[in-house]
Amino acid sequence: MRPRKTRSKRSKRTLMIFSFLLIIGFGVLAFIANQYPLNSFDLKLAGFVQSFEHPALTKFMEVFTTIGSTKVCIILAVLVMLFLYFVLGHRIELIFFIGALGGSAVANQILKAIFHRERPSVYRLIEETGYSFPSGHSMGALALYGALAFLLWRHTSTRLGRGLLIVLSSFMIVMICISRVYLGVHYPTDIIGALMVSGFWLTLMIWIFQSYMENRELRSSSKLQANTNKKLNV
Repeated sequence: MRPRKTRSKRSKRTLMIFSFLLIIGFGVLAFIANQYPLNSFDLKLAGFVQSFEHPALTKFMEVFTTIGSTKVCIILAVLVMLFLYFVLGHRIELIFFIGALGGSAVANQILKAIFHRERPSVYRLIEETGYSFPSGHSMGALALYGALAFLLWRHTSTRLGRGLLIVLSSFMIVMICISRVYLGVHYPTDIIGALMVSGFWLTLMIWIFQSYMENRELRSSSKLQANTNKKLNV
């Protein structure tokens, strides 16, 4: 029991340190993006990604940017929530999932309103409205596929299954992020900043979820022990 508690404490401590580093990194990046909206890093990296432009690749990227759209993410999220509630009956996991996605969406709208960064205007393959920093598609992708991977990880015992979870969720997130730069509607720092702040929120939600589950397990164990002692005394 003690080694398990030690691993749990170490895991939660790592999560908190990681989330702290992410939010600090986001603060630094936000300052740079705000002070230098047309910095050389954004221009050079965006130019490199867009140098691969090809009609077939553009269609491919449009598919992923559609998958990362608000409408599609809402549809996928609702399907997952219905499955968690009605099929599996996992109420606590449902609350975690809603918190992860909802918090990320609210944070994105607040941050966009704060920074007011205009979207790239030189190279556009699709039209997009709204502010640029941080990327809503990227924040939503990390929140959705990251939360889903975490929940599935808890119910997957094989190393192969968990490996596939990481590969597939990472692939979806990365492709959605790259598609936004390729299509000319986001700067690279919009993407990096989005991953940082959404990653911060997701790790915080995981920490809260794990803490709650451990406390519930501890209360259940204590109650069982108390009932056992009561029966022995009788």
